Amino acid sequence: MTVLKNFPDLETDRLILRNIGREDIDFIYRLFSNEKVCEFLYDEELFTTKNEAAEFVDWNSEPERKGYNRWILVTKDNDHQQIGTCGYDCWDRANNIAEIGYDLWYEYWGQGYMKEALISAIKSGFDNMKLNRINAYVALGNVNSIKLLEKLGFKKEGIYREKHLFRGKYYDHYSFSLLKSDWNRC
Repeated sequence: MTVLKNFPDLETDRLILRNIGREDIDFIYRLFSNEKVCEFLYDEELFTTKNEAAEFVDWNSEPERKGYNRWILVTKDNDHQQIGTCGYDCWDRANNIAEIGYDLWYEYWGQGYMKEALISAIKSGFDNMKLNRINAYVALGNVNSIKLLEKLGFKKEGIYREKHLFRGKYYDHYSFSLLKSDWNRC
């Protein structure tokens, strides 16, 4: 088994964050074909086939080589449920910046799972990837995600105008960032 230096599997009190694999295709399809989960995800259409989920899994495989990843969030309780994902993209190694993204099955919203996962992912980004800055972009109407980022110490920097073209309409997003120096103070 290969040990991942930049994107290791992570563990929190209630979750295991493991890198995505072919065994996750069914879950990824269920997650990204659900309208409620994807309400504010304007960067891609809902999945309509398992092949699209397989392509997502393949895209996020080999994180060490590609420089981006997606962790599957799995509960540590007896059920070992896959409940969401999070991970890094757009890694600018020269400037130590990456973008974090995340999503959670709606039955687990408001229970602190994503906060727990992101704390671990952020720590890993700063420690393992040697990031200095983590970016996050959130659709203007996604109030819960905005609140979560603010609780984690992210600063709202402004509006990224017309970030995504989705179904014939452009959508603005808030631009957030978290600096390592800010995180170290938390």
